[in-house]
Amino acid sequence: MKAVVKYAEGKGNIELRDVAEPNVEANEVKIKVEAAGICGSDLHIYNWDIGIPTRVPFIIGHEFSGIITEVGKNVTRFKGGERVTAENSRLVCGHCRYCMTGNYNLCTERKATGYAFDGAFANYCVIPEERVHLLPNNVDFITAALSDPSACVYHAIQELTGIDTGDIVLITGAGAMGLFSVQYVKANGGIAIITGLEKDVKRLVLAKELGADVTVNISKENLSEMVQEMTEGKGVDVALECSGSEDAAKSCLDLLRRQGKYTQIGIFGHPISFDLDKVLYGEIKVIGSFSQKYTAWDAAIKLFSQGKILAKPLVTDILPLEQWEEGFSRSFEGQAIKVVFKP
Repeated sequence: MKAVVKYAEGKGNIELRDVAEPNVEANEVKIKVEAAGICGSDLHIYNWDIGIPTRVPFIIGHEFSGIITEVGKNVTRFKGGERVTAENSRLVCGHCRYCMTGNYNLCTERKATGYAFDGAFANYCVIPEERVHLLPNNVDFITAALSDPSACVYHAIQELTGIDTGDIVLITGAGAMGLFSVQYVKANGGIAIITGLEKDVKRLVLAKELGADVTVNISKENLSEMVQEMTEGKGVDVALECSGSEDAAKSCLDLLRRQGKYTQIGIFGHPISFDLDKVLYGEIKVIGSFSQKYTAWDAAIKLFSQGKILAKPLVTDILPLEQWEEGFSRSFEGQAIKVVFKP
């Protein structure tokens, strides 16, 4: 089968290869991949500044959906033929405090599909039974492939941060995470301000269509003045940093009110300078949000089914796997919002 393989450490070192179809172990299912999206962390894999454990060579890709074609001998939940998506937390220890409390995304032994195990930029992928989610009939494969980023944002906003009706929320970054954040903020009754650069103009238009109250092109507009005017000089209640930009993180901290909440969703890929005295003086709550867990996946899929959170408007490019380089290029350049491969 064809697969996009990270074959060595370092920047780049990715190519389309012919590889053997994976074998199914006793507790796994084999999934024919119908749609697989490029995640921001896949771009970090390309640049080799990813902090998530990897084991080269490996097939990239963890945001996907498909049809079960084979089940292992110990699998009981599936028979074959089911439409599914799957979490990327493939291997965890199962007995640490994080696993025992359902927070297995934080297990120190966690190894993920598309990083340390072969992923979904291929015709087939094998996944442990317990990480597989059945799709409602009204959730299509392309929507389902974006369950992962939607679940990440659900985890960040619903499970970790908390947004009250009327909260003014600053979202920095108009990529997929930022656009999902707009939707979750609005679902909570918040007021959403989202920022982007000149290259993000189309993304900001989409953000407005998805419910953003204010969009700010920081290449041309003064974000600080707009926030000060909206909040009467007090600052925003919540800041969601979705861009992985040091400047954006500093803006979030500068524009938060005292006792506001700062949540980091984007990946920087390197250490940044961050003024913790501002956290101290303002009694700011700083929250890190990594990946997601079962509860977030369950909720994200239900919200897709109910039509309350939308994924397909974010998909700008649907490409065959053979055009993986174009997909990555368009993602790096900001021409695409979400690229989905159909192997």
